Formats: sequence, C-alpha cells, structure tokens
Amino acid sequence: MYNHFDDNTINTKIYKMQNLIIKITQENTNLVADDKIGCFILPDNCAPDFAKEFIVAARKNNKLVLVDGEKAVDFYQKYNPDGIILNTVKEAQPQKIIKQIKKTLPNAIIGIISRNRRHEAMLVSECEPDFIIFKFWRDGLNANKELLDWYCEFFLIQCAVEIEEEFDYSSLNADFIIIEDVKYKNV
Repeated sequence: MYNHFDDNTINTKIYKMQNLIIKITQENTNLVADDKIGCFILPDNCAPDFAKEFIVAARKNNKLVLVDGEKAVDFYQKYNPDGIILNTVKEAQPQKIIKQIKKTLPNAIIGIISRNRRHEAMLVSECEPDFIIFKFWRDGLNANKELLDWYCEFFLIQCAVEIEEEFDYSSLNADFIIIEDVKYKNV
C-alpha cells in the first residue's frame, strides 16, 4: 500500500496494490511465466489437452489455476486445478449451492460471483468463500465503487473485481483485479 497526499493536506488516502488474476480466453501458456501474475482462470469448456498442459505449467511456476463455468465442479474433479469460480447470481438460494459445493470440494479455493448489491454480497459472504467477485462496467462505476468500499469496510473476505470494460482500476479498493488475457499488457 502507499499513501497519496492531495494538495499538501494532512488527509491521506490509502490504495491497495491489487494482485492480478488473468482470465484465459486463448489457448496459450506464455503468461504462466509472468512474475506479475499469480493466478489464472480457465473456462470449463477449454480443450482437455490444453487444460492439462496449462495446469502443469502453472504448478511448475507456483501459480494458482481456478476454473469458471457451469461445469466447473466436473472440471475440478477431472483436472484437479486449485479451485473454482461459482456464479450464483441467478440462484434464489445461493447459500445452499455454496454449502454443497464446499462439502463436495473441501480442498478447493472457492470464489463466488455476487450481484453488485449489498444484500446479495452479505448472503454470499455468510457462506465464507475464499473470495467474492464483483463485475464492474464503466456505466455505474461510482455506485460500484461505493459498494466495494462498503464491502471492504465490513467484511474480511477478500474481494475481486472483474473488469468488463477497460478503465483505470488502480484506485479500486479490491484485493484482486480479474482481466482477460487479451487485455493484459506486461507493464
């Protein structure tokens, strides 16, 4: 973290240096060796040979691999990545699903996508996932930032922001930023 002083005042703002999670959209293992990246998300429908190759390469480089999609649990059981991403935004009772998945995959890292609403974030967080994910778009960015700040103030569970459109995310109060491999630039 670093302190940012505005207009030589005593007020300080503290920003986190976010860790990057790269969402893989192309069959390419080149980013696995990038020291700035510690975690990747594979889609549950990627080619089996690529999935195996990517997970092996990530492990050799001490990187985490999570899987995302409707068949994430099956993928996890078949290829043994480090964890899964669950999308429960359309579920009436996400708590039941989350608890069942945690029983089925007791050693998996579990990230959960939440709607950008306080109530849903609270319900999902009560299930104690490893981290929670909010999706951000340029439209509504200020309201989403307010939600994120509120969440980080009241919950100890780490949070990630999945960037759906390009914008400067450096001031977001998130532990992780999720971006697609095609949007990542080695900086």
